[in-house]
Amino acid sequence: MSENISRREFVQGSLLASAGGALAVNTVANQALAQNQDNKPASPKVEPGSKDTLPKGKIGNLEVSRMILGGNLINHYTHSRDLRYVYDLTAHYNTQQKIMETMSIAESYGIDTISGHTPPGFVDTIKKYRNEWGGKIKCIICPSTAKVVPDMKPYYDQVKQLVDDGVDALYLFGVYADKLVAEGKMDLVAKAVECVKELGIPSGVGAHDLNVVKACEQNKVPCDFYIKTFHHHKYPTGPKPEQIKEKGPHAEIPGYWCSNPEETIEVMKTVEKPWIAFKVMAAGAIPPKNAFPYVIANGADHVLAGMFDFEIEEDVRIFKEALASAKRTRPWRS
Repeated sequence: MSENISRREFVQGSLLASAGGALAVNTVANQALAQNQDNKPASPKVEPGSKDTLPKGKIGNLEVSRMILGGNLINHYTHSRDLRYVYDLTAHYNTQQKIMETMSIAESYGIDTISGHTPPGFVDTIKKYRNEWGGKIKCIICPSTAKVVPDMKPYYDQVKQLVDDGVDALYLFGVYADKLVAEGKMDLVAKAVECVKELGIPSGVGAHDLNVVKACEQNKVPCDFYIKTFHHHKYPTGPKPEQIKEKGPHAEIPGYWCSNPEETIEVMKTVEKPWIAFKVMAAGAIPPKNAFPYVIANGADHVLAGMFDFEIEEDVRIFKEALASAKRTRPWRS
């Protein structure tokens, strides 16, 4: 397989069009997994920026590359809807060793930050990478196993543990923020932000629903940044207006995570805090060469992108080209 084939093209390829193809993929994946487990190479020295560099911005007191490595593929979560084999394929490919290699490659191309939520093992993997591989990668994490409720102690305890584990910034999980804002519980949104700030690291708010950003701005929630979904709808499986009306801010089927990109552009023009855009490729439905220029030109300060190891070099090149050619109306906020 050519190294230039992206996962988006790979998943759509004819190999997966038949049961025989699926069997072949499983066989190859199992062989790769066995080889990975039996012949683990020594941990290489990580050399950040040795192959390329990227511009950076500042979120609070934290310097962050404008491209950020997404954590979903590392956690084996692909938003593949009913294509269950893709989850298994990702898990077979992204072994612990491959995850370490992916972060190392990302750092070598100037991606100095990773972001994700807190399924079991994710933070431990980052710690292992730092401690055993000598990696310097920073991490922006959203606590996702402790609910935000009036008794903030469980959430605060998780936040405190993450800070003790070396997390560099935290944000309120978008799934939680969407629900809290819809229920009018802005006091809990503010408390979730403030409990992180008390520990001395940048504190943000995640969102799929644009109403979260609107409400935080109106209520002067003291967050340091937003991490908001952003992608256009010009892809074959993009949502129709009636589907958005029925399903709301986001849906797995049809796959969309930003229901109103044009309104998002206009609202974010007025926001003076840094904005990390995520789901910019609509979980692989939009190619990078189309996704990155769109989100950068339309105001995102940082772009969160899920990538396999073999995609990083090309995606960084596309990203830098998009940065160089962007004609923004929103000033850089980081």
